[in-house]
Amino acid sequence: MNTIASRPVDAVIAGIRDLIGDRLSTAQAIREQHSRGEDQTPPTLPDAVVFAESTEEVSRILALCNQHGVPLVAFGAGTSLEGHVNPVRRGISLDLSRMANILEVNAEDMDCLIEPGVTRQQLNDHLRDQGMFFPVDPGSHCTIGGMCATRASGTAAVRYGTIRENVLGLEVVLADGRVIQTGGRVRKAANGYDLTRLFIGSEGTLGVITKIRLRLHGIPEAMSAAVCQFPDLKSAVETTIATMQAGIPVARIELLDADQMQACIRYSKLEGYRATPTLFLEFHGSRAAVTEQAEAVEAIAADFGGEGFAWATDAEQRNRLWKARHDAYWAAIALIPGWRGITTDVCVPISRLAEAILGAKEDALAAGATTCIVGHVGDGNFHQVILFDPNDPQGHEKAWEIDRKIVARGLALGGTCSGEHGVGLGKREFLEQEHGAEALALMRGIKASFDPKGILNPGKMFRN
Repeated sequence: MNTIASRPVDAVIAGIRDLIGDRLSTAQAIREQHSRGEDQTPPTLPDAVVFAESTEEVSRILALCNQHGVPLVAFGAGTSLEGHVNPVRRGISLDLSRMANILEVNAEDMDCLIEPGVTRQQLNDHLRDQGMFFPVDPGSHCTIGGMCATRASGTAAVRYGTIRENVLGLEVVLADGRVIQTGGRVRKAANGYDLTRLFIGSEGTLGVITKIRLRLHGIPEAMSAAVCQFPDLKSAVETTIATMQAGIPVARIELLDADQMQACIRYSKLEGYRATPTLFLEFHGSRAAVTEQAEAVEAIAADFGGEGFAWATDAEQRNRLWKARHDAYWAAIALIPGWRGITTDVCVPISRLAEAILGAKEDALAAGATTCIVGHVGDGNFHQVILFDPNDPQGHEKAWEIDRKIVARGLALGGTCSGEHGVGLGKREFLEQEHGAEALALMRGIKASFDPKGILNPGKMFRN
C-alpha cells in the first residue's frame, strides 16, 4: 500500500471514530458489502464504512473528508445497477440506511418529510391508514434517498411521474460540510435556480441528501390489474403504443418478452400463463373509470392478437402479479443456473419503441445471447438483462458489447442512454454522444463549483 496516500485516510478514519465510535467499520465483510451495488463492475473495497445517523454527523464527516481530500461515496441499499456506489478511489463509504425516520406527514397538504434511508415500502406502510401513498416504484427494496440520487422512476411513472416530479424539496450536505435547503412545501415557485432538480439524479456527485420533502397521492377508489398475452413481441409493443396514443390513463403498463415470462413462470410460480410476450397492466380511478379503461385496452389488445385478457381485481391476486414483476430481475438471473447478467436500460420516444425493442432482441439473438426484456413501456423505457457464463473468458465482454449496441440504437432513435438506471460507471461513455461536448463541459463545471476537491463519488458520470 502507498503509505503516503493512506495518511489522509488514516487521519479521517481517526477523526470519524472519535465522532461516532464503533459506527465506523474497517471489517473486511462490511467493506465487501459496500464495494459495489447489484451491477457487474469489478468491486472496490472502501477504506472504511461509516454508518451516519444525523445530518450533523454527515456534515462533520464531509467537512473532515474535504479537509484531507479523501473520497466519500454515499450508500443506501446497494441496489443500483450501473456502478453508482462502487468506491473506485476507495476512501469512505457513507451508509445512510440508519437515517430512516419519517419526520412528518401533512395529510391536508399531501406531503411528508423523511430521511434518506426510508424505503418506499416503509413509507407506504406508514401512510396506508391515512388514505395516501407514494407512487414511485422502481421495483426493488431501495431507499428513497438512493431513488433521488439516481432519478428513479419505475412501474407507475406513466401515470404519477418519476421521483423528479414527486420531490418538493431537499436538505443537502455539500462537500465542505455546509447544509442547504432546496425547494419547500408549495407545489410551485418561480424564484431562483431550481436546485432541487439539480441534485435529483446527480448520483451523489454534488452533495449528500439528508432529508426529502415528498408529494403524496390519494389511494384510488378502485384498482384493477390485467394480464394479456401475445403471439409475438411486436404485437405486444404495438398494443402499448396504441394504448398510449389513445390517451387511456393506465397506471402501469409493463412488457415482459417470452424469455422474461419463462423466467417469471419458473421463479414466481405463475401457473396458468404461457412463455409468450405479455403485458401486465393496472388501472386506477373510480370503479366506473377503471372498468372503462380496462375494456378500452382489451379492445386494442384484441386488434393485435392479444389473448386471455384476465382481470385481477382483488388485492391478493393483484399483489401476486406485481410481486412477480418486481422479482423479474432475480428471475432472469436464475433462468440459467450459475450465469450472471448485465442489466441495461434505454428510453425512446413512444413512436420508436417497437424499433428499439425488436432491434435490441435481434442484436442479442444474432450474438447467440440469452436476454430477458422487461419494460415500463408506457413511457418508452425498457430494460434488458444480458445473461453470460462467468466461466467464459470472453462472456463478460460479449455481454457489454451487446449493451453498447442496445444503447447506440436507442440514441439513434432519439432516445437516452438511460431512462432510470442512471450513469454511474456503466453509461459514462455515452454522455458526450447524447449531450455534446459543450454540455458535458458545463456539467463538469457545475461539479467543480460544488465539489472543488472532487471528493464526492469521484469517477462517476465523468471518467476523470
